[in-house]
Parts: sequence; structure tokens; C-alpha cells
Amino acid sequence: MKGLVKILAGAVCIYAVYCVLLFLVQRQVIFPRYMIPAPPAPDYKTLGVEPLWLEASFGRVEAWYLPPTSAEKKAPAVIFAHGNGELIDYWPNELGRFAAMGVGLLLVEYPGYGRSAGSPSQESISETFTLAYDLLAARSDVDPDRIILFGRSLGGGAVCDLALKRPSAAVILMSAFKSVSAFAVRYLAPAFLIRDPFDNLAAVRHYPGPVLVIHGDSDEVVPFSHGQGLHAAARNGKMIVYPAGHNDCPPDWAGFWRDVEGFLRAAGVL
Repeated sequence: MKGLVKILAGAVCIYAVYCVLLFLVQRQVIFPRYMIPAPPAPDYKTLGVEPLWLEASFGRVEAWYLPPTSAEKKAPAVIFAHGNGELIDYWPNELGRFAAMGVGLLLVEYPGYGRSAGSPSQESISETFTLAYDLLAARSDVDPDRIILFGRSLGGGAVCDLALKRPSAAVILMSAFKSVSAFAVRYLAPAFLIRDPFDNLAAVRHYPGPVLVIHGDSDEVVPFSHGQGLHAAARNGKMIVYPAGHNDCPPDWAGFWRDVEGFLRAAGVL
């Protein structure tokens, strides 16, 4: 009996140490910024973007605005949040189609990523994206009633958090998760250890506007069930499923743009 007690006590101690380590290193896993090669100095003119700097409490965070090509005096605009292994530098060309649709595009960097100050966390990202929203909504060439929030993967957490704090015309979630806490079971850890929970499911439940959920049916990083859960929770939701994994979603960009444009027209944004 004493031997069994010792074994159980040892197992509990090992598990406790594991949980402590998991608590300490989780931000390096969620925000692998040190694994991203340092970006070269941007050529803003060639990219066609307007550089902006957000003055956060912890330092300056970079953002780029790509204006629409239309002559509309007050145009709709998208705030885009990228995945955890990416930078805003990767997206002007890929998302340039928004400009051709007459929609401005604001690419917002995460704290501690690229050329931006600070350290990434839900709190610092929330502050950054709120500042970005307020800057965008105050522009004379942007219609504040037609701001769309678009998040990919981790970016879904950033825009869902923002959706709880500021009004928007629509939300687009691509390859997004229900919450970071939902992944705790994968690591055999209690959910309360998660420092940056990003509860997207709760945000979607409270969101009154249209929500487009895009997910690959073979997503190996964020399981397809997460997309299904977000869609089911949305009051006014639409789901588009692509034959794709995580990093190859969407598999067909031409089809993606048709789907997004159709959604925005149905939402009254275009």
C-alpha cells in the first residue's frame, strides 16, 4: 500500500512539474515569433501601402493601410489579423483583391512581431487592435459603419476580441479555433492554465452581425470541428468548407474571392 502511495505521489509531482512548464512556455508555442525570419526593410511605394504606427502603452506597433482603388468618398474597410507564424509583410499582394473590390485593407502587426515593440499576449493584442480600429474608423475616407473584421487562425482570436469591444459590419473567420483553452485537453492540462484563452466561441455567440466561417475539412492544426462549432454558435452565420488543411486554405484563391465578395454583398457591405 505504501508503495502505491509513493508511486501516486511521484506521478502527481511529475504532472505538477509538467503543468508548471506548460504554463511557462505556452506563449512561445502560441506566438512563435522568434522562429520567423527577420523581414527586410519594406518598400512601401512598391507595396502600395501607407505605413502607420500605433502608439500602444508598451511601444509602437506597425500597421499598413492599402487604400481601395474605387473613387468612393467613404469606402468600407477590412481589418486583417494574420496567423501566429506570419507577418503583415506576407499579405499585401495576397489580399490586394480587397482594394480592387473597393474595400480598404488594414494589416495590423502583433506586438513583438516584425518591427513592432512589446510582447504578444491577448491583452497586448487586444490593445493593439482596438487602437487600429479607432484609427481606421476616424479616417475621412473610411465608412465606420462598414468595417469588416477578418482573422486567420490565431487572427480569429484577435478579431473576435475586437468584435466584443467595437461595432463592425461583419466578421470573417478562416481556419479559426473555438478557443485556445479548448486545446488544453490535447496537452493533458487543465484549461485554467491557459494564459491567453481567446474565447472565440463566446464572442461569436454575442455577435449580432453576419459571420462567415471558412475552414478546411482536413485541417491538421485547428480541427474542422472548431469551424463547425463557431458556425453553430453564430446568430447569423454562414460556413464555407474547402477541401484543404490549415496552411493551404483556401486551396483556390479565385473561388475564395468569389465567396467573400458574395458574402459581403449579402451583408450589405458592398
